[in-house]
Amino acid sequence: MIAARDPSRPVRIANCSGFFGDRMSALAEIVKAGNIDFVTGDYLSEVTMLVLAKNRLKEPAAGYAASFLHQLKPVLIDVVEQGIRIVVNAGGLNPGGLANEIRAICESSGVAINVAHIEGDDLLDRLDEILQTGEDLRNLDTGQPLSSWGSKPMTANAYLGGWGIVAALEAGAQIVVCPRVTDASLVVGPAAWWHGWQIDDWDRLAGAVVAGHVIECGTQATGGNFSGFAAVPNFERLGFPIAEIDRDGASVITKPAGTGGIVSVATVTAQLLYEIQGIDYLNPDVTTHLDSIALEQMAPDRVKIAAVRGSAPPSTTKVAMTGLGGFENATTFVLTGLDIAEKALVVEKTLRARLAQITGIKEMRFDLIGAVSADPASQLQATCLFKVAVRGSEVAVGRAFFNTLVEMALANYPGLFMTGSDARTAKSYGVYWPAIVRQDTLRHRVVHEDGSERAAPLPPFAGVQSERAAEKPVPPRDWGACELRPLGRLFDARSGDKGGNANVGLWCVDDLAYQWLLETLTEKRFAELIPEAAQLKVERFPLANLRALNFVVRGLLDGGATETLRFDAQAKALGEYVRAKKMQIPIILK
Repeated sequence: MIAARDPSRPVRIANCSGFFGDRMSALAEIVKAGNIDFVTGDYLSEVTMLVLAKNRLKEPAAGYAASFLHQLKPVLIDVVEQGIRIVVNAGGLNPGGLANEIRAICESSGVAINVAHIEGDDLLDRLDEILQTGEDLRNLDTGQPLSSWGSKPMTANAYLGGWGIVAALEAGAQIVVCPRVTDASLVVGPAAWWHGWQIDDWDRLAGAVVAGHVIECGTQATGGNFSGFAAVPNFERLGFPIAEIDRDGASVITKPAGTGGIVSVATVTAQLLYEIQGIDYLNPDVTTHLDSIALEQMAPDRVKIAAVRGSAPPSTTKVAMTGLGGFENATTFVLTGLDIAEKALVVEKTLRARLAQITGIKEMRFDLIGAVSADPASQLQATCLFKVAVRGSEVAVGRAFFNTLVEMALANYPGLFMTGSDARTAKSYGVYWPAIVRQDTLRHRVVHEDGSERAAPLPPFAGVQSERAAEKPVPPRDWGACELRPLGRLFDARSGDKGGNANVGLWCVDDLAYQWLLETLTEKRFAELIPEAAQLKVERFPLANLRALNFVVRGLLDGGATETLRFDAQAKALGEYVRAKKMQIPIILK
């Protein structure tokens, strides 16, 4: 029996997946813990969409996250008995196919569950039609029109909002299979349905977006990938997060009792700063103003999110396209002992000379990784890695590249050996094209259990908004004596990717330390600290309520995670790199 909704109390929405490949037992753990109304799961990313597209090339009926079926089957009876509703974006490129597979599992298990799915995000077959309306689908990062892209799109998926999910729940769906909705929409839809919010309840919807953003990446909200990791208990089994969302849009982030990890203002702040760009967080349902968020530790493992403000959403939404860009390959040389830089230079000069003779090599990248100890106590302490990556034709970066590496084995620097995957075979790599499309162009709809369809309502959109006021200058103050210290001794950080851009959020718990950070770490100073950003555009966005600064480095990741040859392809460790940088920090800041 599906549970009745009760808008007089907060709706309890859990997460069981932060990415395609997350802990397989998470859904069972959440369901067994009980006392939840919804389970959500995020399976999609820019990288995942390309993976699913490649799967679909091999098997036309594929295109969804099949791992969700393996998660669901063992707990199907429990889901029915507890009346839990499930909303996931595991549908990927084929939400209807996944919905049918779920129905087959239900039938074989002898249970009746109403399964609906969402459609309207997939624009691959409509691109010519959209271009003919005058939209040129310009790249959000470069400004170039789609016609300039040298790749054929394999996927083209617009980010949908949560009102299709609301329509599915209103019709009695217990499981809603979504395609490319925004990550936060998996929470916005259930919260809006539960509390009966109106389509223009901007502040309430914004509160749900923030709660959704906090729990969308699973255990990142409970201590996973947290720079204050030393204070996190039981990494062996971090608990997945739960958002208790009240009728006014305020929420409490928590986790099941007895699970590992911690829910604190710091862990919630870390996730809030993950993969954001500016102050205004754009969602198809609402524009959320991140500088309005207030956090409060209510009790152990209970953090309240309140005072969130929202306004009408933009008339456009993001559409992400992926394609195949060519072939790449890589290997890693191991450098040991003395003269590391000189040894790396010998490898680079040799390969540049040899590979220049191979037709079809278009791009090379060389990255020296790590440093050796001045007086190594073990061979590992005397070891660095030197990664070599190449792009070009399949033959050139496949067997020809491999043969070149083999021929170097007895003819290069002392102590030469390589590690990593077998470089005999080139691998295809993906390219990424972000653009925007008008929301009224989409055919966002829910497909019900009986095959009937219902269009999702469109919210009233914002008009042309003026640019946010420029940041006010910070009055300088005399900080007294300083000492050279790593930023990470005072500040936490979280970093991530959005297409070709990287973001780094830095924050602290002390007002005085935040004042120093605000005054000192300007965009110019950030670019000086991080040489990789020196020739790129750096933007800074203060979030005073969180005592945080968010930096966005435009173009650091080239065309995005599927395309870049950078060692840290998704900027996951960029924040920890920044924390390791030393600055003259006032002694009074402890």
